[in-house]
Amino acid sequence: MLLAGTDLRLLKVFDAVVRHGGFSAAQIELNVGMSTISNHITALEQRLGVSLCRRGRGGFKLTETGEVVHLEAQKLLATLDEFSARVGALKGQMVGTLRIGIVDATATDPNNLLHRAIESFLARPSAIRFEVRQCAPQDLQENLLRGQFDLAIGSFPHKAAGLVYTPLYRETHSLYCAAAHRLFAKPEAALSLKDLQRERAVGRGYWRDQHNAALGFDNIGAVVFEIEPQLILIRSGAFVGFLPEHFAKPWVEAGALRCLSPVAPSFDVGFDLVAKRGAAMSQAASVFAATLLKTFSAAALD
Repeated sequence: MLLAGTDLRLLKVFDAVVRHGGFSAAQIELNVGMSTISNHITALEQRLGVSLCRRGRGGFKLTETGEVVHLEAQKLLATLDEFSARVGALKGQMVGTLRIGIVDATATDPNNLLHRAIESFLARPSAIRFEVRQCAPQDLQENLLRGQFDLAIGSFPHKAAGLVYTPLYRETHSLYCAAAHRLFAKPEAALSLKDLQRERAVGRGYWRDQHNAALGFDNIGAVVFEIEPQLILIRSGAFVGFLPEHFAKPWVEAGALRCLSPVAPSFDVGFDLVAKRGAAMSQAASVFAATLLKTFSAAALD
């Protein structure tokens, strides 16, 4: 069959639905309602003459044919992006979409120079569309391996085979409690590490048990996968927990949090620039990666 422009639009909708695992979750990216998405998928099925997915009370699930069509659609859409980039290069400018994944709660870190790298990158002629998404560390790695991101920046407790990690900067985490916690007003001289380690703590789902055990905080009463939910739980007064110091600073200054790390241990984590090993980068991704590394290297020399 010969593809028309409307077919490409339908394939992009189908790809978004599959990546998000259903119609509802794809609404934000596509900026349309579920009924419109459903109509698009039905139109694509009619156009191709096959059933692509099952939807209903049992949830969204691809048919075997749908899995094949999605794989081919991904190849086609990637080829179109490469075509646009190559034609743009003939005109002396970069074009296309640059897809970057980041972890949450990094905007307040003075060591995070992503914004400077973007500013420097955009100073050159280009028609690049930035697509930046926030995910948990494991999701960033999985999306890179699936080709959903060009690059990712984050701290990764577990490194994945098939990815290349380049160090960028480090982030310090300390232990905190909230004003509502019973230890908040207790004098530092009256605190002991053992006392703190007995408190209910908020753990992170991407940490292994060995990490909490190494710190001595194994009384995990809640688990999160992002920093902001961790802050909310700590502010309830029911838990202590580790937060990035830059993220906790405004709350400490406002008297809402207390840093307990003069008594409890602090720790550093490294942030890396990550790319898929052996994958051919687009010109935009390659130039942006180089810009990132140059930006961070220059800051380290200051």
